[in-house]
Amino acid sequence: MKQGIVLKLFLLTTGLCLFILAVIFTGQTVFFKQFYVHQKVKDVNAALQTYEHSDLNRAANAQEMVKIEQDFYQKNNTWIATLDARGNLKYTEDYIMEIKLEHSDDAMFSNKTLIVPLYSFINVEDFSSNNPFLTPWIKEGEEIAMEGLIMNGQPVIQRMAMHAYNLREENQLENRQMVNKEGEVVDRTNVIQYREKYPTFLVKGTITKVRIPEGAGVSRYSNHLLLERIKAFQADLLYGDWQESNNANQIVDYEENHVDYKIFVDRIQDRDGNPAYLFAMTSLQPVNEAAGMIKEYYVYIIIATLLLVVLASFYYSRQITRPLLRINRTTRQMADLDFSEKIPITTKDEIGDLSRNINELSERLHSHILRLEQDIEKEKQLENTRKEFISGVSHELKTPLSVIQSCLAIMKDGVASHKRDYYFKAMEDEVKRMDLLIVDMLELAKYESGTYTMDMDSFYIDAVIERVCAKLAADIEAKQLHFDMSLKPVEVFANERRIEQVVVNFLGNAIRYTPEQESILVSMLQDGDTVKVCIENKGASIPGEQLEKIWDRFYRGEPSRKRSTGGTGLGLAISKKILDMHGVPYGVTNTPNGVLFYFHLNKKA
Repeated sequence: MKQGIVLKLFLLTTGLCLFILAVIFTGQTVFFKQFYVHQKVKDVNAALQTYEHSDLNRAANAQEMVKIEQDFYQKNNTWIATLDARGNLKYTEDYIMEIKLEHSDDAMFSNKTLIVPLYSFINVEDFSSNNPFLTPWIKEGEEIAMEGLIMNGQPVIQRMAMHAYNLREENQLENRQMVNKEGEVVDRTNVIQYREKYPTFLVKGTITKVRIPEGAGVSRYSNHLLLERIKAFQADLLYGDWQESNNANQIVDYEENHVDYKIFVDRIQDRDGNPAYLFAMTSLQPVNEAAGMIKEYYVYIIIATLLLVVLASFYYSRQITRPLLRINRTTRQMADLDFSEKIPITTKDEIGDLSRNINELSERLHSHILRLEQDIEKEKQLENTRKEFISGVSHELKTPLSVIQSCLAIMKDGVASHKRDYYFKAMEDEVKRMDLLIVDMLELAKYESGTYTMDMDSFYIDAVIERVCAKLAADIEAKQLHFDMSLKPVEVFANERRIEQVVVNFLGNAIRYTPEQESILVSMLQDGDTVKVCIENKGASIPGEQLEKIWDRFYRGEPSRKRSTGGTGLGLAISKKILDMHGVPYGVTNTPNGVLFYFHLNKKA
């Protein structure tokens, strides 16, 4: 009985949509904060790069810098400041105090003028609140005492007061971050070594100028959280605790009042080419509020989504089905002649019937195409056999035709006329041999096509070798070769004509490649039920990489391919086929003085 596919698809689609909703809810709950932080860091880094290459060089004074920093905060919700190589805030000429120093034995301070950035010692709001402590002495013309450290050859002020004896009292001003840092460093180092590295100084002078920001400039110094972090960074930098990494941009996590912040420190060069730092700080508090709001908002999202899922699932259950997609994919593969995939039949509905019919069609098409491919392969094999037959016949007919041509030339010239009968008999033998050769090559071609059967008989292999050597005696004498034979009467079971052809090819190959006045050795070794025939020629050896290739058709080791040296390249290939048909071992190997060709034959039982 067929089951309704609409109901199945409706339930499947509904479950899928609910699963997706659950994954999204879980993902946003678990990973939203990490994603927000990552994206925030990426955006701030990109904004810092833009600020460095465009906005930074537009500032020439404190007012312009205030405007640029405010614009950066409006665009990126991130505080930013530019520091010099010693960690001091740049462009602070609107919030400074100039001090004319008294005469001193130390040339570093004698009659010099110090410019002190006031943001390091006092909040800007204290000037606008009529602070009774500040107004009596933080003004022009008043005397002031200062103490601090000499760090890297430059004075760093830690405390200021009206008189030297006030420097340790409550009414003194101090750079708290530097003072706290000094305590940390002293606790972990030797005090004597510390004082040698950072000598102290105490100087006095007169305040000659005090500048306090006005209007929008006040806001630059009212962000005490940012200023405290800048002063802390300066303390780490001056004391050498700020470790510069290979990456000029460093990011530090910071927490204040249970709120997480990201601090960015980017080492740059200012417009004059001097080292400087971009110091930025952004709050991660919005992500915590957003994450909490999303959790509450999801209650309403789930209710609305459930209704939407039901309606959407009912529609898509009629329009989209997974079996149909599988059928579409399978039929597309069938169009590309790929019948490897079958459609699984898991239902008894209309889709199941369609899948069964497509599978049956695929099997029938596959069967017919395989049969057609087999027929094509057989036709190709027969064509290759015909081509190889023609090449082999052309090669093998060359020798008998040469013998006949030589005999006719001798008879035409009248040389050795008393041997006319001998030459006629030789030509007759060669004609018969060509006739037999053509018949045998046809049989060899049949074997390569898979239909040839080798006829076996018994004969004496030593007699065959002697007969071949007698036929090739003229070639041996022409090169003045030393020919040695070590033969014994051995009766073997094989095809005599084919083995004779192998001996002719091996021995002819040896004669062809043996240098003049060198030697050729033909020997036989008996080993149980087999006999090994060896033909060794002295002279050049065959490179190792060519030992396996010489059996290929038309392959010759030398590039010249001359008939006088390389032949047509079919002899060894034909010999290989003959020996393969006999099913006996054969091969070629280099000897200390030349090359050895060998093959085995089975003795007559």
